[in-house]
Amino acid sequence: MTDRKAELAANLARVEERITSACAAAGRKREEVTLIVVTKTYPASDVRMLHELGVRHVAENRDQDAAPKATACADLSLTWHFVGQLQTNKVRSVTSYADVVQSVDRIRLVTALSAAAVRAGRELGCLIQVALDAGSGERGERGGVAPDGIEELAAAVDAAEGLRLDGLMTVAPLAGPFAGRQRAAFDRLMEFASGLRTGHPAATMVSAGMSADLEDAVAAGATHVRVGTAVLGVRPGLG
Repeated sequence: MTDRKAELAANLARVEERITSACAAAGRKREEVTLIVVTKTYPASDVRMLHELGVRHVAENRDQDAAPKATACADLSLTWHFVGQLQTNKVRSVTSYADVVQSVDRIRLVTALSAAAVRAGRELGCLIQVALDAGSGERGERGGVAPDGIEELAAAVDAAEGLRLDGLMTVAPLAGPFAGRQRAAFDRLMEFASGLRTGHPAATMVSAGMSADLEDAVAAGATHVRVGTAVLGVRPGLG
């Protein structure tokens, strides 16, 4: 085993232990939570090693990095999640490799994703990104739709050809009433998720929590956690 693979294996084991402990503390089964490893800024070689170590879900946030990486790993059984803010001019490329887009936050993006999915002959999973720092009709500092816009977007995704409404996603906000209150933010997201399932019972996915706050997300009820630094290390250029 190479030094890098051994490092990834050790980091994965620590993250797995954290998720398992968080599930136990919350009275949840470990299989209720899916680990998504955020591989942004890291090479395809790391993705291949992660796959060898059992990882099956990976996430990217920049198409220019993700597209060649996905191509290089096309032979692997991986589910690719796109988690970054997505411009409509990148939709066609993202749709060629992503299985789930977690950052759907406006009608224009739904329209573009639908057209691209139909053109590619694919069904694309979509999560509505909820901005807990946004007022009515606004978008969040890190993307996302204000809570009062969830249902309109969900209905648009549900009605769009080539798209599948999978659930909700959030990023713990840096401003507003939930800043520094990750557990409260994730609890609020779960309330929105419960409301969404009333009209869209198949939309059961809730993506929340990252390296620093995955325990809060698991405690709140998240089905997917997005972990980067705790698995891959501090990202290049970020100190």
